Amino acid sequence: MNRPLTRLAWAAALATYLLIVLGGIVRITGSGLGCGDEWPVCHGRLIPSFADLPTLIEWSHRLVAAIVSTLVVTLTGLVWWTRKQGMGSGEWSRPGRESFVALGLLIVQVLLGAVTVRLHLPPWTVVLHLGTAMLLFATLIATANQLTPGASPGFPVSANPPAAGAALLVFLTVLAGALTANLGAATACVGFPLCNGQWIVTGNYLQYVQWAHRLLAYTTFAYLFAWALATRGRAALLVLGVATLQIVIAAAMVTHAVPPMLAAAHVAVGAALWGTVVSVTLRPDPFRSPS
Repeated sequence: MNRPLTRLAWAAALATYLLIVLGGIVRITGSGLGCGDEWPVCHGRLIPSFADLPTLIEWSHRLVAAIVSTLVVTLTGLVWWTRKQGMGSGEWSRPGRESFVALGLLIVQVLLGAVTVRLHLPPWTVVLHLGTAMLLFATLIATANQLTPGASPGFPVSANPPAAGAALLVFLTVLAGALTANLGAATACVGFPLCNGQWIVTGNYLQYVQWAHRLLAYTTFAYLFAWALATRGRAALLVLGVATLQIVIAAAMVTHAVPPMLAAAHVAVGAALWGTVVSVTLRPDPFRSPS
């Protein structure tokens, strides 16, 4: 395998992770319109004056998005060229193919970003923007995994259905969390683990949204716990460990009125949990040395 190409794929995946975290920070700090409703320019310029913090945060998010775009386009171009050069040998008939999917997702992500800014951050576009970023992150992990010696090709969902089920639950939980935050429901429930001391919530719709997110998170954690208990595998235990950290951060958030630092940590660990469970789905034993 082409080691520089493998490193490029992992670099693109890491940059996408940072983009997701920065996107969360943009939301938490209220910096989504830090560049106004202009796109791709910021206050009429490619490099603004950074007169305030929201402008700096939003512009930094756009800068990382540009870096991700450059890495993904370069990766796809190099994969295409390498496949073309190796045509007939069969070596590149499969590995790296997901990079073309990543390019398609990148285009959708860029368009969603522009629409989100133009429409002044409606929750539905923000959630779609995050969901596409997560799918891009997963696809880049899959591409990097394919290009790593000894890795299994593609998404072996049928070979590891418990991990695939975990990935689906984590994906839905993260999106539900994004919807909760963007609807302003993050502080609708006081206390933990119950919502205002209730198992059956009776209140406004924001409390229902927050409680639905919590129930999905509890279901996901229970699934991960049962999976780890059944398999006692290192991969499942790793995913459970990251999920446990996420639950602890969530509990601290709601009991301390959602401080920005903990909210940012919640986004970062949630994205890390998604990346971890995707990696485990692709390679059931990520601790195994490549052959």
